[in-house]
Amino acid sequence: MKKEVIVLKDLLGTNDQVAAGIRRQVESLGILAVNLLSSPGSGKTTLLEQLVDMLKGRYKLAVIEGDIETERDAERIRAKGVQAWQITTGGACHLEAKMIGKVLPAIPADVDFLFIENVGNLVCPASFDLGERIRCVLLSTPEGDDKPKKYPKAFLTAHCLILTKMDLAGLLDFDPEKARQEALSINPKLELFSTSAVDGRGLEEVAGYLVRSLEQLRSGRA
Repeated sequence: MKKEVIVLKDLLGTNDQVAAGIRRQVESLGILAVNLLSSPGSGKTTLLEQLVDMLKGRYKLAVIEGDIETERDAERIRAKGVQAWQITTGGACHLEAKMIGKVLPAIPADVDFLFIENVGNLVCPASFDLGERIRCVLLSTPEGDDKPKKYPKAFLTAHCLILTKMDLAGLLDFDPEKARQEALSINPKLELFSTSAVDGRGLEEVAGYLVRSLEQLRSGRA
């Protein structure tokens, strides 16, 4: 058992070293890297599509998509006029920093936002830093309001919690306040957002948070 723990620690240590290099590189260029993490079907790609519509007129965006198979999500983003690179893991349940590092040379240096949509999973991706400055965990109403304490690391390592599909909250057994309070009990520093791609609620707030984070990054560089 001790040997297994050491192997895992070394694996994460190597990933963290690569991630730190990615972070230094993108932040030196004034690029805000955002890692989106959630269960499958929570609305990561739909949220990205909405953010693209809000931001692309003022900012230059690039997207890295992570999935086990297919380029479907990358194709959706490209259809919005934004460059997207697909990483297919072939079975791995998460992205790793070295995968991002292989794509990084293709990312234009004048990008403002680099979004990374992780493989749909609330477990494995939480353990792997990808060099992002902001990590957002999404929780959709159909998943239930009990997920923060069931999958605490995803919420502990995040900077913001985005509740999605809130237009369904009144139709389902989902208590948004319970979900928020459970998440805050794990990570009191979480920024909280409630969104719906159907009626548009909360999307401007998420976009505003990301823009402010970009400005903070660039003011720090200055």
